[in-house]
Amino acid sequence: QKKALLNYLLAQQPQCLIIDGAIDHLDQLAQTLMAQRLQAVAKKLIIIQLFTRHADKLPFIHPTFCIKNNAFEILNDPTPNEKTDPDFSAIRLPEPLQKNPFLPPLICLKNVSVSYEGKSILNNINLTINPGEFWQLTGPNGSGKTTLLSLITGDNPKAYGQNIMLFGYTKGSGESVWDIKQNIGYFSNYMLRRFATSDTAEDMLVSGFLDSVGLYALPGTHQLQLAQHWLKLLGIFHKRQQAFAGFSPAYQRLILIARAMVKHPPLLILDEPTAGLTDGQAALIVALINKIAAETTTAIIYVSHRYEPGLQPQFQLALHPTASGSTGSIKAFIA
Repeated sequence: QKKALLNYLLAQQPQCLIIDGAIDHLDQLAQTLMAQRLQAVAKKLIIIQLFTRHADKLPFIHPTFCIKNNAFEILNDPTPNEKTDPDFSAIRLPEPLQKNPFLPPLICLKNVSVSYEGKSILNNINLTINPGEFWQLTGPNGSGKTTLLSLITGDNPKAYGQNIMLFGYTKGSGESVWDIKQNIGYFSNYMLRRFATSDTAEDMLVSGFLDSVGLYALPGTHQLQLAQHWLKLLGIFHKRQQAFAGFSPAYQRLILIARAMVKHPPLLILDEPTAGLTDGQAALIVALINKIAAETTTAIIYVSHRYEPGLQPQFQLALHPTASGSTGSIKAFIA
């Protein structure tokens, strides 16, 4: 889509091209090819790049300016330090309302393959996830990451007839989609639009106990206390009555991740949680994710093209496209 849009824009023969998020959500090879194409274009017209991550700055872009205090400043330091409050280490995560009832494994896929209209997407994928494990899912665009997630969340009918076990249920044994989904906390960037409401930060967290978009019932005392504990951890208890839409993009994501975790689900899926953020804002997200991994029995699947500095996954499942569908390789990281 980005390649097609770039071709369309260049066909208009502009004198200046403004690129915003040109390499967001692209895999490493696609990023390299896009950068090479833009570098060739830069020989013929002016390019202005807007970027939030310093690693995303295209090598031919200069000079670089930073918008600070409503003014432009020349950026001499390529990796300036950003303040990354709050310090999540000061407060421990709240205890769950109930302990995780599941024995390992939580998720087990054996020789799982998926194809659509004769086109193979996944080829003999094997994956076992146990309580408390921290996984990173990687692979180029089109490798089947979304398809794999849809098998785990119970949304994909291609899971039937396969050797898949989800939260104690053998797929196709009479379980409902809700039986699966009630065990999963989920964050994706599309949720930022879904929750662009006037609900307060406190109501957003409380609604996580009720699995509702918006709060339509009075919370229990314990639910309210746990929500407030999360707000204190995030450093925004004093802003608990502020509308969710009024928070910065980074804090909106922190709130939504906390919302996904209020019930301490057995599995937390995080799909590109740092996309579009600055380096300092991404560091906040990474710090919270690492804390969740260290202090809970919730298993985590973190999906991203980007290797975030400081992120501490224990395992990586990498998908590798082939003509017969993507195969998977697993790597364990030494702590």
